[in-house]
Amino acid sequence: MARIGLLGGSFNPAHGAHRHISLVALEQLGLDEVWWLVSPLNPLKAPAGMAPLEARVARAQQVARHPRIKVTALEAELGTRFAVDTVAALQRRFVQHRFVWLAGSDIVAELHRWRHWRRFLSAIPLAVVPRPGVSLIGSPALKWAGWSPKPPSCWTRAPLPAIIPLKSRLRPESATALRAANPGWATRQGPTIDRD
Repeated sequence: MARIGLLGGSFNPAHGAHRHISLVALEQLGLDEVWWLVSPLNPLKAPAGMAPLEARVARAQQVARHPRIKVTALEAELGTRFAVDTVAALQRRFVQHRFVWLAGSDIVAELHRWRHWRRFLSAIPLAVVPRPGVSLIGSPALKWAGWSPKPPSCWTRAPLPAIIPLKSRLRPESATALRAANPGWATRQGPTIDRD
């Protein structure tokens, strides 16, 4: 059995906070690997300004730089568009693995807008890394899941829904800010310099 963290998103573009979340999860959850699921098109984001999938995957590979972080376009291969469907397909395909979804707290604040979010939280544990300027007070998803700031002793055996807080320093990077600073990043990819 492999323990796999899933970090989904547009990665438009990938940045140091994605890598940071992955490294924190690898250490604190005892993961074997983290799979970055570069989405063909995030259902909550407009297609305008979205770089081609190939460019986003290439940038993610530059940023990941770790033998246990695997950059994938699995959702394109699986034909899924929503996290709930992606998780179901991966759990069917890889029955020998245990999966945990990884997210920054900024994602959790909008989780109640995801398609079938209750079913999603009932299917997979969710590990949350804090992000700057995000308060989870009043989050509908956390309220529904009965979130507790005390993590379960073993996430692979935690009853679902399970939201697992991870401890981490805050990383300010955001794809929105990176696109604003470099709108043509997908056509002018240079070396990625980001040290942890």
